[in-house]
Amino acid sequence: MATTVRSFSKINLGLAIGPVRRDGFHGLTTLYQTLDLHDLVTVTAHPTAGTRISLTTNDARVPTDGRNTVWKMVEGALKRLGVAAEVEIHIEKRLPVQGGMGAGSANAAAALIGLERELGMALPGVERLKLAAEVGSDVPLFLIGGAVMGLGRGELVVPMPDFPQTWCVVAVPEVGVSTPAAFRDWDKREERGGEGGLTPVDKPDRLSQLSLAYASLSAKTGDSKFGTSGIVRDANSEKKQGLSGESQSNAMNDLAENTLLALVRTGIGNDGLHNDFEDVVFPQYPSLRITKRQLMGSETGATDSPAIYAALSGSGSALFGLYRSEADAKAAQQRVQNSGVKALITETLPRDEYWARMFAG
Repeated sequence: MATTVRSFSKINLGLAIGPVRRDGFHGLTTLYQTLDLHDLVTVTAHPTAGTRISLTTNDARVPTDGRNTVWKMVEGALKRLGVAAEVEIHIEKRLPVQGGMGAGSANAAAALIGLERELGMALPGVERLKLAAEVGSDVPLFLIGGAVMGLGRGELVVPMPDFPQTWCVVAVPEVGVSTPAAFRDWDKREERGGEGGLTPVDKPDRLSQLSLAYASLSAKTGDSKFGTSGIVRDANSEKKQGLSGESQSNAMNDLAENTLLALVRTGIGNDGLHNDFEDVVFPQYPSLRITKRQLMGSETGATDSPAIYAALSGSGSALFGLYRSEADAKAAQQRVQNSGVKALITETLPRDEYWARMFAG
């Protein structure tokens, strides 16, 4: 019997680019957040004398051979498990391809989860993460879900206390952004003396600073479930005071806003939270900067429905905005769509919800 797994997406709430490492990759510090938007990955598998992998998809742009991260993940998992199997996988693409939302990486993680359920066996946790890191930098985060700090090239993952579920609008422009090209542009910018990114000896270690800033938001305060260095009050205090219904909903909206605002204001220098890729991608693609302003509400003067925060996700081209209410999110979606750019409404997906909703049907 086939297993269908929801392959959820991600955004990067912030991303700092560091020095080029000996392996040729840039050091990164980022804060991932999973979203409810997803593909569907269906896996059928049973042990056989020899391994055979078959991969199909509804999107012609997605490779169906050994180039696909799903194929690499399944092949690697079978070798580590010491099992030969006939495996059939179908990817129903709903997310943009190469849009900065981690769709391909999420597909790989979903395929592993489906394969393990089909075979009735699983890799140890550490082995799963090692395999995921070999397959792709963004893959390990999808074996954790929720808010996740990414270090190294993004593959070293640390679970962070979750933010309350928050409304999100994802803008999906038609332009495509090459991640390798974005890194090259960043390096050229740094060679010309641009601010941020590669860390000279006489400048602060921005990656370490941002790591500490993220970690500080997980500090517990009193009996709060997830404190933020005293900025956010106890999420359960409203219940203790007997509030319910709309009052509790408003309280959780306040908690989400306060937590996110604390994060936005916790950054390097005076700029707060930031995605370094914006510094090189926006000059190359000015329309993306306009879309960010539309998400924020600053382009249209929408003071009644502004975003808590908006940014490029990864190297793009997808952008996102986070909102206090569904009404604010719908207003932002309309602003973006009026300019001819596709925009999707979703919510952030905390870790418990991520795993509770993993299996479809």
